[in-house]
Amino acid sequence: MEQRSYNQYCATARTLDLVGERWTLLLIRELLTGPKRFGDLQHSLRGLGTGLLAARLKHLEREGLAHKVTLPPPARTPAYALTAAGAELEPVVLALARWGMTWAMDDPREQEAFHPGWAVLGLKACFDAEAAAGLRALYEFRVAEEVFHARVEDGTIEAAHGPAQRPDAVVTISAEAFRDITAGTWTLADAIGSGAASVTGDREALRRLHHLFPLPPHRARSASPVQAS
Repeated sequence: MEQRSYNQYCATARTLDLVGERWTLLLIRELLTGPKRFGDLQHSLRGLGTGLLAARLKHLEREGLAHKVTLPPPARTPAYALTAAGAELEPVVLALARWGMTWAMDDPREQEAFHPGWAVLGLKACFDAEAAAGLRALYEFRVAEEVFHARVEDGTIEAAHGPAQRPDAVVTISAEAFRDITAGTWTLADAIGSGAASVTGDREALRRLHHLFPLPPHRARSASPVQAS
């Protein structure tokens, strides 16, 4: 597949030459949370055909953004992981997510896929470092069949797929309720009150959880001019 180019000697254009094709940034989003097998990527990216997925992965390899790895035991299966250059795209993807929470997200559409595991990056995107000052806590989230965790260390966060080792607090919630929370139509307290979620663990960690990941208010896009500061 021929790679298209903007043919501009500009850093923005050169970057878009590398990651601007459809599906490429979403592949990087998936790999930012750790190595993934070909089948894992197919499952997460519904609508991306096998041939195009293979072509996009070859493009990322060719351009030095991803490489093939072998997962550790017991899996020992081939997978794809980001290189150092690919991993440095994380701030770009998080910035796009934060912009989207404000300007692009509204009610979920019937045809849209939703995977709770996408929240691993979402937690980083809406993390409030000031609200986490002085807090050291390990949270585990069990959303339907998916499990992920977040470690908060005095204003910093690390999030990853899989269960936590000795979590301070555990949130168990249905996929539907979790989607409604990410859409801003429900809160965790709403989900707990309805019976769609439960929490266990350290009370202080749970109390602070409510303030760690605030969603930005949704704003409507319009032709209004930018206000002078």
